[in-house]
Parts: sequence; structure tokens; C-alpha cells
Amino acid sequence: MSARVDRPALAGLAAAVALVVAVVLLLDTGGEDAQDSAGGGRAPSAERWAGTWSAAPVAAEPGARDGHAGVSLRNVVHTSIGGTSARIQLSNLYGTRPLPVGHASLALAAVPGGPAAAPGTMRRITFSGRPAVTVPAGGAVTSDPVRLTVPAAADLLVTTYSPAPSGPATHHPYARQTSYLARGDRAADTTGAPYTEQSPSWRYLTGVDVRGPRTEGTVVAVGDSITDGITSTPGANHRWTDFLAGRLRTEPGAPRYGVLNQGISGNRLLTDGSRWSPDNGPSVLSRLERDVLSRAGVRAVVVEIGLNDLFKSPRRLDPETLADGMREIVCRATARGVRVIGSTLTPFGGHRGHQPKLDAVRQALNARIRAGEVFGQYADFDKALRDPRDPSRLRPAHDSGDHLHPSDEGYRALADAVDLRQLKGPVRAARCGPGESPGR
Repeated sequence: MSARVDRPALAGLAAAVALVVAVVLLLDTGGEDAQDSAGGGRAPSAERWAGTWSAAPVAAEPGARDGHAGVSLRNVVHTSIGGTSARIQLSNLYGTRPLPVGHASLALAAVPGGPAAAPGTMRRITFSGRPAVTVPAGGAVTSDPVRLTVPAAADLLVTTYSPAPSGPATHHPYARQTSYLARGDRAADTTGAPYTEQSPSWRYLTGVDVRGPRTEGTVVAVGDSITDGITSTPGANHRWTDFLAGRLRTEPGAPRYGVLNQGISGNRLLTDGSRWSPDNGPSVLSRLERDVLSRAGVRAVVVEIGLNDLFKSPRRLDPETLADGMREIVCRATARGVRVIGSTLTPFGGHRGHQPKLDAVRQALNARIRAGEVFGQYADFDKALRDPRDPSRLRPAHDSGDHLHPSDEGYRALADAVDLRQLKGPVRAARCGPGESPGR
């Protein structure tokens, strides 16, 4: 006697199974980047990766020619947006030998800035399903997704343990954030007690991405020490990019973008750092692809650069040369579907590098930017910081004291100068032919 088949019930069961499979795929698939590349199709928001934190790889760490063998490095980083899962990027850009990572972990900090993990948040990080990875010399790796509820504006602990010597450590030297070191494999430690050594640098870690229902995209800030936040209060997250992230989280109608800080102190638009100044990093033009255009979910970039070209470049007296370099950023970014917001160059009267002829170049370049001859949109950072009584100088309340870099309130003023409406909307590729201004 054959069994009776209830077709409506069977159809309902099949639909339920299909729904479960879809949910599993949604949570576990790690290859959304193919759907979410700049200028490409937009994945559903629950599948979308976006950057929540980053630091540009700057140079090989002095005194670490063999890396940090037998040491756990606990980097403390601050998120801009949250998500329901996360992944990390590790860089061995300045390494001369492969970097072995035997153990890596991710956790929420128990207290802001501290090395202890919040209870129940410690997660082991894997790479292509394996608990260890070797990062090739000059290369980088991205981890598998980790299921962890990551809040916005929270401190994360990202720990790596290297069991063997490697080449020089790739680092970001002016973190304005304390990280920690411990002897031995302490990546799974939750107490923080073994982390007795402090560090002002981030090592190997160059990015943290999140995904979830509110991860709409990423805005990248690229620039020099003003974007790096070199004079902001350590541990306070008072860079201008931190204040911008706060606006994006709270202001009505603002795009819920993560904010990535790709500032390098001493950085230039046109010229790479030399062997005498390796911490100045490669130029913005040479690192644009790696540090901006390839970031997860990138929708817009804010460009703050040019003062160090005036101070250090032999071509510093030519505003048109600097303008052409900025136009190249616009051409390359908009061709990838990324919006570009430029910024005017800020005052430096009273600084030891100030010369009237340099300030004349700055003002001539700013005039081109304001006239729309360089960028399609811009933030007037000069106006935000300058002293109305002496426009060649910073307003006293916005001056850190060196007459070049902003105070915390100055950094807040820079963030307030960004028109959040300019960060979203369709992107039209710039016209970059001879005699045309891509800013138009």
C-alpha cells in the first residue's frame, strides 16, 4: 500500500527549506565583494561589506627587522559603524620575508582603550577556513567573516601572534591610540593581564570591515597629518574623521557610511617619501588604488592633501601642477563610480615652514578649487579653520599650538565643514580629456 502524499504540506516544507538555505547563504557567504565593488551593482544591505576602521600601511617599523616573533600584538581600534559580522585585513607590504600568523583573534574591548576583552566576545579568526596564515612579502590577506555583533563607536581588540621571525614589520606609527604586546601566544587571552607592554603604533592590521542591515557603504578620507590626526588627544578619537563618523551616525538623512582614515603624516600628493623620511609614506597618487578605490563598499572619498608638497617638493611653487594631481584623483575615482570631495588647503601662518611665496601658492590653488576647476565638490577646510582677523593663520581656538595642525576643536570644525549631501548620489565619470577640467 503506497503512502499518501499531502502536496500542499510538501510544498510548504520545500519553501521552508529554501528559506533556511537562503538565510544560511546570506550569513555565511564571504564573497560579496564581487557584487559590491565600486561602480558595480549594489548587493542587498544585509550582504554588504563596508569599512568600519582602517590605517594606511606607512613603512617598515624601525628596530623590527625580524618582525615580532613569539609576540602577541593586540591592536586597539575604534569602529565607525557596526555590523553583525566582521573581517580583518593584514598587510606585509614592507616585509622582505613571508609573515607567519599562527593565531589571530577579534574581541570587543571590556573598557575603552584597554587590553581586556568583554565577556563572551572573543572569537578566533580564520583564513580560508584555516586557523593560521602566511602573508607573502609585499602582500596582504583578508580573513574569513567572524560572527560577532560589532557596535558603532566601540573599541575592538585585534590580536595576531607570529611564531617565527619574519621581515620588517609593516606599521602605522602615529596611531594616537595605545595598543599592547605580550610574550607568547596570548591571542585568546581575555583578561589583558599578559599585555604589559604598550605601543603607540598599529602593526600589520590595516582594516576592519563589517556587514549587516545598516552597512550602506564607506567614505574614505585620504590625506596627510591633518587627516592622520597627529595632534588630536591620544585615545580620545578626536580626529576629524571620528567627528565625521559621529555626524553620519546621528544626523537625519545622512548616509550610514563607515569612515576609513587613510591619512599619513608627512604625506604628499605627488611625491613618495624617501629613505630619509620613510614614515611619510608613498604619495596619494601612488597609493590611491590600494588605500581608497579597493576598500570595501567605497562610495566617496574626501581628499585633504597638498601642504607637504609646498614644504618639500621642488615643484611646490606651481599651483597648476598640484591641481593636475588632484584632477587625476577625480578622473581615476569617478571612473570607478566613487564620488570625490576635495578640500581647500588650510592656513599655516606662524609655522616654521611658512613663507609668503608658499602661502601665495596655497591661496592660488584654493581659488581654483573654489571656482570648481579641480573638484566637482569641495569642503572649505581653509574657511573652517582660518582666523578672520588674519586669514593666513589658524583661529587660536583651532590651533594645536604649532600653527599648522588643528586642536581637537579644529578637527571638529573640519568635520562640520563637510556637506553630507555630497557623499551620496549617482556618480558621473569626469571628463578627463585635454583641456578639460574634471572638476566640472
